[in-house]
Amino acid sequence: MCTVSYLPAGDSFFLTSNRDEKHFRSDALPPEIHSLYSGRLLYPRDRDANGTWVALHEAGHAVIFLNGGFIKHEPKPPYKKSRGLILLELADSFAPLKVLRKMRWQGIEPFTAVIFEKGNLVECRWDGTDRHEDLKDPSQPHIWSSVTLYEPGIIEKRNQWFADWLKKHPLPAGEDILHFHEFTGDGDDHNDLKMNRNGFVYTVSITSIAIRGNQGSMEYLDLKNNQRHKKVLSFQQHSPVY
Repeated sequence: MCTVSYLPAGDSFFLTSNRDEKHFRSDALPPEIHSLYSGRLLYPRDRDANGTWVALHEAGHAVIFLNGGFIKHEPKPPYKKSRGLILLELADSFAPLKVLRKMRWQGIEPFTAVIFEKGNLVECRWDGTDRHEDLKDPSQPHIWSSVTLYEPGIIEKRNQWFADWLKKHPLPAGEDILHFHEFTGDGDDHNDLKMNRNGFVYTVSITSIAIRGNQGSMEYLDLKNNQRHKKVLSFQQHSPVY
């Protein structure tokens, strides 16, 4: 939930997430297709809270979360519900943006949501007091870094890495964006995309969603256990379920 990129490439769209976690968190379960209220969802599962940080719905929409809103906050538990479960509530609907706008956010820890729905790309930040929504240009690449781990100067440096990488990869494929998320940096383990802060907080996995036509897929690199998983999800037409 700490570095996310969005990349349109020809007739495909890629949403990729690096998960940076504390060393004592349990290993996540790799992506599986789950049958929920509104249809089938593809996502990895957090063993500790049973939520997730990234999900793809068979209706074709995807939701990814990052920790924090605009600035680093001081956690004030207990919270009403984990952010991973909030993500599943949004994803388990025909129209996650509509659900998001109806939700009451008080008692939820600050987060940033990136939602791809019906060709629209929306960034929503909850700062603990107010919700802020920003419609992004889906024809352009975007990158986000969690404000809870990265200072503004580091975030700007990471943005520049992405811009420089895009110049060298005008027609990137899925493997290219995975390579970017795993190996990009300047040798600073604390702030490279695949980060490691003295073994206490480090990048445990990379998850990449590819959307093309009537099908989506999810690549999952379990960096902690050196494993790789891939699942494919065929899209289906649905009547609205909110």
